[in-house]
Amino acid sequence: MASVDTDRDRTSSATVGAKENRVIWLLLAAAFVAILNETTMGVAIPHLIGDLGITAVDAQWLTTAFMLTMAVVIPTTGFLLNRFSTRTMYATAMGLFSAGTFVALIAPGFPVLLVARVIQASGTAIMMPLLMTTLMTVVPPHLRGRMMGRVSIVMSLAPAIGPTMAGVILDTLNWRWIFAIVLPIALVALAVGVRWIPNIGERTHAPLDIVSVILSALGFGGLVFGLSQIGAAGHGGDSSATAGMATATLVISLAIGVVSLALFVWRQIALQRVDDALLDLRIFRSRNFSLSVAHFAVMSLAFFGTITALPLYLQGTLGLSATESGLVVLPGAIAMGLLGPVIGRIYDRRGTTILLVPGTIIVLAILWSFTMLTESTPVWLLVVTQTIQSVGLAMSFTPLFTASLGSLPPKYYSYGSATVSTVQQVAGAAGIALLITVMSSVAATAAGSGATAAAAGAAGARAAFLLAAVIATPLLISAFLIRKPADSIGEGAPVGH
Repeated sequence: MASVDTDRDRTSSATVGAKENRVIWLLLAAAFVAILNETTMGVAIPHLIGDLGITAVDAQWLTTAFMLTMAVVIPTTGFLLNRFSTRTMYATAMGLFSAGTFVALIAPGFPVLLVARVIQASGTAIMMPLLMTTLMTVVPPHLRGRMMGRVSIVMSLAPAIGPTMAGVILDTLNWRWIFAIVLPIALVALAVGVRWIPNIGERTHAPLDIVSVILSALGFGGLVFGLSQIGAAGHGGDSSATAGMATATLVISLAIGVVSLALFVWRQIALQRVDDALLDLRIFRSRNFSLSVAHFAVMSLAFFGTITALPLYLQGTLGLSATESGLVVLPGAIAMGLLGPVIGRIYDRRGTTILLVPGTIIVLAILWSFTMLTESTPVWLLVVTQTIQSVGLAMSFTPLFTASLGSLPPKYYSYGSATVSTVQQVAGAAGIALLITVMSSVAATAAGSGATAAAAGAAGARAAFLLAAVIATPLLISAFLIRKPADSIGEGAPVGH
């Protein structure tokens, strides 16, 4: 199918036209709703256990299945975005998300609700790569920073508002209202998008390699599932058999994931020689892209681990409610979202280093400060420090998004977007698994040694944030090495630059 405009015509434009702006805002709104929904279920789990008569392990699958589906679908989006039109992919993404939301709303029991979450995740997985690929295609290089700043609004506000919104809804209504509120918005976004979204970029006709799809599903799915089982392996309750089973599941899942991922990489290297790869790995020939993605992975690990571990500390150690703990992290999310476009403009004018270096230093400083948490740390101090950390994350994410994808020729944008989104999912799962496991294990050991519940919880939190701080400290080096790409990387330019 012919494109509306070629990439080169668009990227040579001095400004973003009204039509392109409308498309970007529509995609941002759709992505915001999808990611908002992704983060609401954790708060609802206690209510679902009572209402549906299920166990905590069963209920956790509503989150785990969502993450697994995302990890399986996202790596295929690089191929899908090249193979099918923009309007088709948008309609598919929002259609799946809307259908999943409707099924969840009317679900009579746990099995149907679980299927609904998988359907929702299938749509959500397409949305972020579609947003970033479209943005890179229609926005000229000298304006991409401020536009990526809008993406950071979605990336920061949605995960923080989701649990808070769910907490407020659950305090006054039942869990079905989480889906009832989201469904009309999703349906409007679907209807408007099908009418407004143009077809952007050239289509390819490469065949879908089924073996690559299977290896990708086993590889990324195995890794995410294995990481999600780390906590269960360390805490099998009173049953050693249960703990042993969880450990075996963990080891087998990670082994399958690693082996399948290695085979997936080998197959992509072979297929990309004839441009038939599911995920073209030539993007990693760009040193700047590789460094940016590695930096982003560690930042994501720290970010998702922190926004999961901090509320647990607030509730378990300081005694706050779920809604109150959500409100503690909300100012930081709002600050992060508001600063996104401003930071994007600074990136467009001044480049990467002026933002990424101080942003990384701020994030590290706050992570190290969290290693001094106690059972009596003032809540106001946590609001301040978490907000400062969010500023540091905002100064990091926007340059990383823009520098990574901007380092690639236009034909590789979809593969780069799929890779960045996949890395976020896997690194986020790793961050949540590692920090929560360390937090729980250390807290249990401290409690067994006679510490009070609050003191034990504080000890667990300190240990978890110490791990995050140690892992993130090497980012001080990569922050100085990542550069703003040249304003024009042609279609035929080599990837290695």
